[in-house]
Amino acid sequence: MYSTAHPRDYPACSGCSLCRLVCPMWRHRRDPRFSPEGIAKARQNGAGVTELADVLDACTLCGACDPVCPEDIALSDMIMDLRGELELPPDLAVLQVGYAQAAAQAAPAPAGALLLAGAALRADPTLLTQVEALLGLRSAGDDGADLAVALEIGGDIDPQRKRRFLNAIDGRSLVVGDGLLLRELRRWLPGARLQGLGEALGSLPAIRRRIASTDFYVIEARAFHADHARLVAHYDGLRKDRGCAMNLDLQRIAMPARASAYPALRMGPAREDLEQARWLLQGRRPARIVIEDAAERDVLRRVADVPVLHLAELAALNEVTVYA
Repeated sequence: MYSTAHPRDYPACSGCSLCRLVCPMWRHRRDPRFSPEGIAKARQNGAGVTELADVLDACTLCGACDPVCPEDIALSDMIMDLRGELELPPDLAVLQVGYAQAAAQAAPAPAGALLLAGAALRADPTLLTQVEALLGLRSAGDDGADLAVALEIGGDIDPQRKRRFLNAIDGRSLVVGDGLLLRELRRWLPGARLQGLGEALGSLPAIRRRIASTDFYVIEARAFHADHARLVAHYDGLRKDRGCAMNLDLQRIAMPARASAYPALRMGPAREDLEQARWLLQGRRPARIVIEDAAERDVLRRVADVPVLHLAELAALNEVTVYA
């Protein structure tokens, strides 16, 4: 188990079902087993990890369940820890090794504040260059991508590898592209100056003023829910300032645009990502979709007939065009 122990775990689940209401895997399947509540209740009744394998792999780890739990159970941690007892999918094992090898060969981190870009942003070098220029930051060669995969799958993290990574970034101001890694860094580096990529870019006047009232703004769910109490104010301010719609429900929980992070997990066919994106857009007629997560941009472009732009791409647009 990789995560910090929490005093509240599945025995504290009262079965209130609030986590089910915000859970994407419940919404897809309408099966009470496919929800954090279902997992907690199954564990209370003695279910083992093997019996829960399909449910554990179906979880998006969007974190929507964590801020709504009245018992303050660390539901995402519960699922991630249980995942660690499952057999690692071969494709993800290869991916993790590849990221670890790249990290070992990376040049030392440059001085000053850093961007930990993450795999999705690094996959688009042009977008990465735009982000670096807008934030005035250099990217760390080792952005912890192998650790992010380990968190996703509940895999073991080598203590020495973790120590090397944290020693290289400790004391820096960090902007973090991977929401799951950001959540864990808040625990590993308490008191560190950390921001998610969406918050950092959305705070820049050059980007903020280009967000239009006709836009549908898609918040990256993991970073948002991991710091929900604080970030609600940030996004409320953005929504009031710009008038855009957002992927928030009535509880101000962010519904993700994707149903899965890694296709190699046993969480159903890739069509679930498309179904999730279509559900998110149901009944909406935005002129444009603005996203924080580069991976969600690719999914939304497959189902939307309007432009889908990353926040960083807004800065290059003509402001007159935005409001035309």
